[in-house]
Amino acid sequence: MAGFSHLGGYVQPVLDLSTLNSPQREAVLHSGGPLVVFAGAGSGKTRVITFRVANLISEHGVAPWRILAVTFTNKAAGEMRERLLGLLGDQGGDVRVGTFHATCARLLRRHGEVVGLSKDFTIYDDQDQLALVKRVLRDSGLDEKRYQPKAMAGRINRAKQEVQGPEDIETPDAWSEVVRRVYTAYEERLHQANALDFGDLIYRTVRALESSETFRAEVVGRFSHVLVDEFQDTNHAQFRLVRLLAEGHRNLCVVGDDDQSIYRWRGADRRNILDFRASFPDATLVKLEQNYRSTQRILRAANAVIARNQDREPKELWTDNPEGDAIFVVRTMDERDEARLVVRGVRELMSQGQRLSDVVVFYRTHAQSRVIEEALRGANIAYRIVGGMRFYDRAEVKDLLGYLRVMTNPADDMSLLRIINTPTRGIGKTTINRLLDRAAQEGRGLWDLLQDDDVIAQFGSAARKRLGAFRALMRALRDVAASGAPLGEIGAELVNQSGYADMLRHDDTPEADARFQNIQELVASMDEFERERSDATLPEFLENVTLQTSADEQSGGDRVTLMTVHAAKGLEFPVVMVTGLEEQVFPFKGTDPWEDPDELEEERRLAYVAFTRAEQRLVLSFAAVRRIFGQQRVGIPSRFLTELPSEDVEWIGGRTSSPAPAPAREERHYEPDESYVDYGEGSDLAELEGLRRGMQVRHPKFGVGEVKEVAPGSPPRVSVRFPGWGTRKIIASYLEPA
Repeated sequence: MAGFSHLGGYVQPVLDLSTLNSPQREAVLHSGGPLVVFAGAGSGKTRVITFRVANLISEHGVAPWRILAVTFTNKAAGEMRERLLGLLGDQGGDVRVGTFHATCARLLRRHGEVVGLSKDFTIYDDQDQLALVKRVLRDSGLDEKRYQPKAMAGRINRAKQEVQGPEDIETPDAWSEVVRRVYTAYEERLHQANALDFGDLIYRTVRALESSETFRAEVVGRFSHVLVDEFQDTNHAQFRLVRLLAEGHRNLCVVGDDDQSIYRWRGADRRNILDFRASFPDATLVKLEQNYRSTQRILRAANAVIARNQDREPKELWTDNPEGDAIFVVRTMDERDEARLVVRGVRELMSQGQRLSDVVVFYRTHAQSRVIEEALRGANIAYRIVGGMRFYDRAEVKDLLGYLRVMTNPADDMSLLRIINTPTRGIGKTTINRLLDRAAQEGRGLWDLLQDDDVIAQFGSAARKRLGAFRALMRALRDVAASGAPLGEIGAELVNQSGYADMLRHDDTPEADARFQNIQELVASMDEFERERSDATLPEFLENVTLQTSADEQSGGDRVTLMTVHAAKGLEFPVVMVTGLEEQVFPFKGTDPWEDPDELEEERRLAYVAFTRAEQRLVLSFAAVRRIFGQQRVGIPSRFLTELPSEDVEWIGGRTSSPAPAPAREERHYEPDESYVDYGEGSDLAELEGLRRGMQVRHPKFGVGEVKEVAPGSPPRVSVRFPGWGTRKIIASYLEPA
């Protein structure tokens, strides 16, 4: 990839660009100004970004620390750093690489004082935010049943994604007025606690860049080139941030794929990449369409599905890879039969020499995983779930992290509330509520109140004693944190002094043993963090933990991977199995995709992402009958299956659905369905013989139904009963045989 030459005592990397294809090379060699790279799945976008950075340094003399590369996950950032080290040697470590949130946190800690931010602020995660919203609702006398905390927190987050403060919230109705009121109080409490939530990290950075010339000069002047990965996943605040960071030099390179935009529900706006040239009319456009991951058949299938979307940048993946195996589409009887298919498929692959870790099973919703898990456990096949409860989300770990936060930032009221009676030390709700009321009345923090002997003296003798003991404990722990001791020793001292270890030792249950192992693992992680960073501090450790995402978690051992399609971005596997490919499951009928084209296009992008994770084999399955969300539904094969190229697909079990599952059998379930008649695309039932009562027909909106009555006429009309829709009168030409 790169060699090194010595020029004037300076080690200069020499890049080998011969391994790049023509569009990749064009993106790498682009000299300056705005650049948008549409990078299809498996087209080597990370390679392009890292080579471009290396080229800027080796050929244009750009200082590494003046290049900022931004991505979405710590995993992606880590991979980028490793590649840069391979290309540039030690210089690669000087490139500023990080997630949006980590980058903004770093900028705010370094320069935030010019806009009134303390550098030792705490970062609140989603649970902390929810707890603070609940507290604001309580102190404001608002009913949580009427004003749900999660909905209120979500509204605040959306406001920050749009770079809106409380004063920007329009109040056309009573709900909006309450939102503004709660948002205002919420921000006041954050300020009082010297804390920022996740949304603040980007929101505050954008506001500071737009309002403070000093902050803008200090931050923008640091970088001469900005590169952004996965640009299709950016929201409004992130787009404004990127545009501000590139202000002046305009050396902005964004890389992404609108066909892989699948996070609209959390604020991502693919218009940011589609309309990039509207914001930067002089931008150069490059398309990466050569795929290095998948077989030709897999790519043809993915292209056929995504091509149905109207609102996209035209592109078509191609590859020099072999044709590969046919894509299997399997009709199963029900969801348990589908789970047995997964087990049989995994066993067959193992017999062929595949590793369990080569296989991933995708599903559209978490609810679909249960029966698959049960089947795998029953077959003694190891598996892991991506997107399950993270280590740092476990109660005992969150408790100790709460202690560590207060040890570094005693103004953090939310963490203080979490630990004040954990382990149980007799400080009850009445005492805590009195403290909260006093804090609200006087505008003081809880730790400030606890330091006030006059406040403590107003409680009864038992409460005074317990509050005094807690105060003494936290003072001692704060001394430990400030002592300069190694992080692992600080963690071990916390576990012992807090009483947490004793509490678990006295609970002689397997659950307590597991929890004790988790707190030991936390202490080990603190020690490991410091060994990796010789000058690491406790606030840096806490920041690193808070910024972790589920996508960053690794699971060792050889095991099958289970995950929703939403968790699949950036991953690849030799074998991909996509389950639940039925109408109302995938595409999912949350909001009606038939009536909302944007929703349906997002679902099609999800299918595209799922299919393009596959390197060698792609297996797609649907069930004739599925019980999901407590209801049994007739399974209509997903439209995405009918959009696949027929020459690349092998159907097993037929294409029709049955109103009831066939009896379970031990032998192979997937005999050809003799009842299936392929009438061809565009068939008109008005021209078919045998239209009669009891016949199964399919409608593009209502799915499969049963004919109740045929009314001759011009045009002929048919009364059809559709599950979930009732009986509808349909013009016969809109129906086709099921």
